[in-house]
Amino acid sequence: MNRSPHRIAALASSALAALVALAAPAVAQHAVPRAPAAVAPEVAALRDAALKDELAYELVEGLTTEIGQRLAATDAEARARDWAVKKLTALGFSNVRAEPFTMPLWLRGEEEAEIVAPFPQKLKLVALGHSAATPPKGITAELVVFPTYGDLVAAPAGSLRGKIAYVGNSMQPTQDGSGYGANGVARFNGPGVAASKGAAAIVIRSIGTDTHRLPHTGTTDFPEGVKPIPAAALSVPDATLIERMAQRGQPIRMHLLLTPRSPGPSQSGNVIAEVPGTDPRAGVVLVGGHLDSWDLATGAIDDASGVAITAAAAKRILDSGHRPRRTIRVVWFGAEEVGGLGGAAYAERHGKERHAIAAESDFGADRVWRFETMLPETATAVGDRLASALAPLGIVRGAGKAGDGTDIAATIATGVAGVDLNQSGLRYFDTHHTPDDTLERVDPEQLRQNVAAWTTMLAVVADAPEEIGPVPRS
Repeated sequence: MNRSPHRIAALASSALAALVALAAPAVAQHAVPRAPAAVAPEVAALRDAALKDELAYELVEGLTTEIGQRLAATDAEARARDWAVKKLTALGFSNVRAEPFTMPLWLRGEEEAEIVAPFPQKLKLVALGHSAATPPKGITAELVVFPTYGDLVAAPAGSLRGKIAYVGNSMQPTQDGSGYGANGVARFNGPGVAASKGAAAIVIRSIGTDTHRLPHTGTTDFPEGVKPIPAAALSVPDATLIERMAQRGQPIRMHLLLTPRSPGPSQSGNVIAEVPGTDPRAGVVLVGGHLDSWDLATGAIDDASGVAITAAAAKRILDSGHRPRRTIRVVWFGAEEVGGLGGAAYAERHGKERHAIAAESDFGADRVWRFETMLPETATAVGDRLASALAPLGIVRGAGKAGDGTDIAATIATGVAGVDLNQSGLRYFDTHHTPDDTLERVDPEQLRQNVAAWTTMLAVVADAPEEIGPVPRS
């Protein structure tokens, strides 16, 4: 049965009045939802016009075609910075500049693996960032299979000496991407744990939700005092192949060759562009994504889409003819993939400046389905206006705290308020960090919805009359 929104509202109002009259004590135990906040006509107009945006796709296409992969601290990332400065300047942004910083360089080399016994098979794998190298001719050793990261942690000290560890996981697609945190520990911490137990090397099942024979790379970290070992990720089919072999109960031997190298310090950098505000005391609205990518593909969803979405939204505010109260600062961060170094460098350089809000787009190009905030009490009304303005885009209000994102983490940690615009993660981890992260993975229609969401957020937040000061940390 269909009813008009006005009819539904009237019925709800009558029901609420009856409940208040007949059961006031019970109603008092539950918070009554606040009435929807009004949406300013100019905000609605900007939102709706952004659904026809073409700039974001043009930026993704240009960056992936004219530059391609953008591994941190390489010549390719430097070319991307030059490209970004020229592009953002041509678009009319103010104060466009690159801010360089120095970091260690890690470069990929040869990557080969095969099971030599009991069932010879060649395998598809890629080295993890910060992996050490095998000897030039590789290593051949017994493979110890751990179905989960927990099984690896439980292995006795020294039990892996001279052996290659394998660690599995069972990552499943989720809308909020929560499977990455739950299963990613195998990549984040697994190599360090295996090294501490004496392993000669480690291979993991890729942290991904696909069944393609395309392995997922990503960075790993070795604890202080633990010597790095060769570390790689197997494609999901090759990982499940190894697990089936292990079920046969026979010893498995693997040959592994990885030849990455770390030549020494090199230069990365952030690219910054601004839409100047009218009130310097009101603070900066920091938005952006990361310019670097892994070297296996052109980094279309990770994160050419993120820098394009936020820049296109800021451009719409710039072109609106209305100068916002707060300065909108678009930052295309460098060296995110290898440890969030660009975000840390930004906070070190700009952390003492007044920031009102920080927000980041780094989860692909699929639809935004939820937003969350972390605002001071003085800015509660800002969140209410966002809820009303974003609702026509199919975006619901979440109950969690905002501030997610590697690049903004160091800035958020200083007490800056946050807004998250959460994209659907149902297909993101099919291609994340793989050779399949190309322009073809970007859906132009969903990309436009992202631009509309970010345009709406900037229109509300950058002009909000409320004080958006520091958020107390518990």
